[in-house]
Amino acid sequence: MRIGVVLPQTEIGPTVGAVRAYGVGVEELGYQHVLAYDHVVGADPAVHVPWTGPYDVDTEFHEPFVLFGFLAGCTSLELVTGITILPQRPTVLVAKQAAEVDLLTNGGFRLGVGIGWNPVEYEALGQEFSTRGRRIEEQVALLRELWTTRSVTFDGEFETVTAAGLAPLPVRRPIPIWFGGMSPKAYDRMGRLADGWFPLVQPGPKLDEARGIVARAAEAAGRDPGAIGLEGRVDWRGDRDDVLARIEGWRSAGATHLTLNTMGAGLADVDDHLAALAAVAARLPLD
Repeated sequence: MRIGVVLPQTEIGPTVGAVRAYGVGVEELGYQHVLAYDHVVGADPAVHVPWTGPYDVDTEFHEPFVLFGFLAGCTSLELVTGITILPQRPTVLVAKQAAEVDLLTNGGFRLGVGIGWNPVEYEALGQEFSTRGRRIEEQVALLRELWTTRSVTFDGEFETVTAAGLAPLPVRRPIPIWFGGMSPKAYDRMGRLADGWFPLVQPGPKLDEARGIVARAAEAAGRDPGAIGLEGRVDWRGDRDDVLARIEGWRSAGATHLTLNTMGAGLADVDDHLAALAAVAARLPLD
């Protein structure tokens, strides 16, 4: 099981020094990848009333593709979006950005995608919220075409490309696409289309139910469910033994990857986040 970390971008601050220190520190501790969340804009809760979303206009987010271009020059970590809200972004531009990160990391990039939850953000980016589920399926097909074919012609419901292509193509052709989500429709989509998935539930009955849907959808599509990666997440809340036990729970559940998340634990700065990660790394086989 490959173990990485969630970039604490809502708490890490906007300075380049903090980003560099975190990436370098994570690699020195032996973690294998960094996963970053994606939000382009946040809603003003004073206007969008009542606002119940987990993030708002004051929540800081680094833009993942630009951030990863920087981290690729600082570390050799695998870089992962977890997730990019794909239907609110232009597909061909995402294909180009992802190919560039894949090149800069020498094939060390996974593109995690999902449909998101925030209609305010979709509106601001000029995209339709209500069709995002259908659109992401078409987008995934187009991304894989663009990453593997010199000249692409594609005529879909949402996407049109006429005899055009990316240059240079990425190292990995196609780049692995992982899915996030937690509805039966999302699990079905994962089984049919994903190279891997990010469960938003912990090991137990809910994970077993989700895995069953993923597996049945994969088999119906002629795919091997065992070939679909699974990345769990464990939140740090100050108790190292509890974290270690939950990591082992994911290992027993058959996870291929795991991320340790230190956001939301009251940690003050980059040094605090790295100290928490160091406490766990001291007790883990990370190589």
